Amino acid sequence: MKGMRELGYIESRNLVVESRFADGKLERLSGLAAELAQLKVDVIVAPGSPAISAAQKATSTIPIVMASTGDPLGSGFVKSLARPGGNITGLSVMGGDTGAKQLELLRSVVPKLSRVAVLASSATNSPTTRSVQVAAQKAGVETLAAQASTPQEIESAFSMLAREKADAVIVSSPSTYAQQHRQIAELALKYRMPSMFQDRVNADAGGLMSYGPKFTENWLRAATYVDKILKGARPGDLPVEQSVSFELVVNLKTAKALGVTIPQSVLARADEVIQ
Repeated sequence: MKGMRELGYIESRNLVVESRFADGKLERLSGLAAELAQLKVDVIVAPGSPAISAAQKATSTIPIVMASTGDPLGSGFVKSLARPGGNITGLSVMGGDTGAKQLELLRSVVPKLSRVAVLASSATNSPTTRSVQVAAQKAGVETLAAQASTPQEIESAFSMLAREKADAVIVSSPSTYAQQHRQIAELALKYRMPSMFQDRVNADAGGLMSYGPKFTENWLRAATYVDKILKGARPGDLPVEQSVSFELVVNLKTAKALGVTIPQSVLARADEVIQ
């Protein structure tokens, strides 16, 4: 709401907000999106691919603003980044080869990294997952793929990765795991796996490191799309923006618990170091 306030919108004065939360239960998204469509809201703002997909299925006429998504083209949300067409536009976090940089940072912390796990919410090949796999192959590092959405599946996935002797884990699908930040961080620590995430909230929750777009900035920028649409712009004519601002957060408390040393070169690059 900060972005909307900065643009002159005040809730209950010239703005009505209908909020719906799935609380991490993806199966609820389609019903929540259908509720908003039935209310005939002027704009739907959806964070992350699962919510965007649910909104897309619920309506082809109400404008949908993507607060963040990995691959809007591959997911079928837009026809092109320059001219999305249809009723969807917004922000993409596919700018920058984050997966390769995440692997590079992990290798700095785990010099003998030979097997890295990639945990995602589904078998869908996200840009981050693909870039990790390509970078790992070039570096001679084996990748282990694991899919999990529910807390029980996440627990089982980590147990499996531990049996397969994964040296570290990179967690994709930040929006899907919005309610499992602490669980994933605790499991990575339990199984002695240095962990890398896209969203800084995971490092705040106890993950070892995060490197990715500044998602808070995406929410602020999403407000500008809502403003333009409310003033008459068609979503299909508004180009999709890609993230240009990235941040590295390192949790030294977790590093100490894992018994790993964060090189000074990594600490010097960090936007924030959690003591």
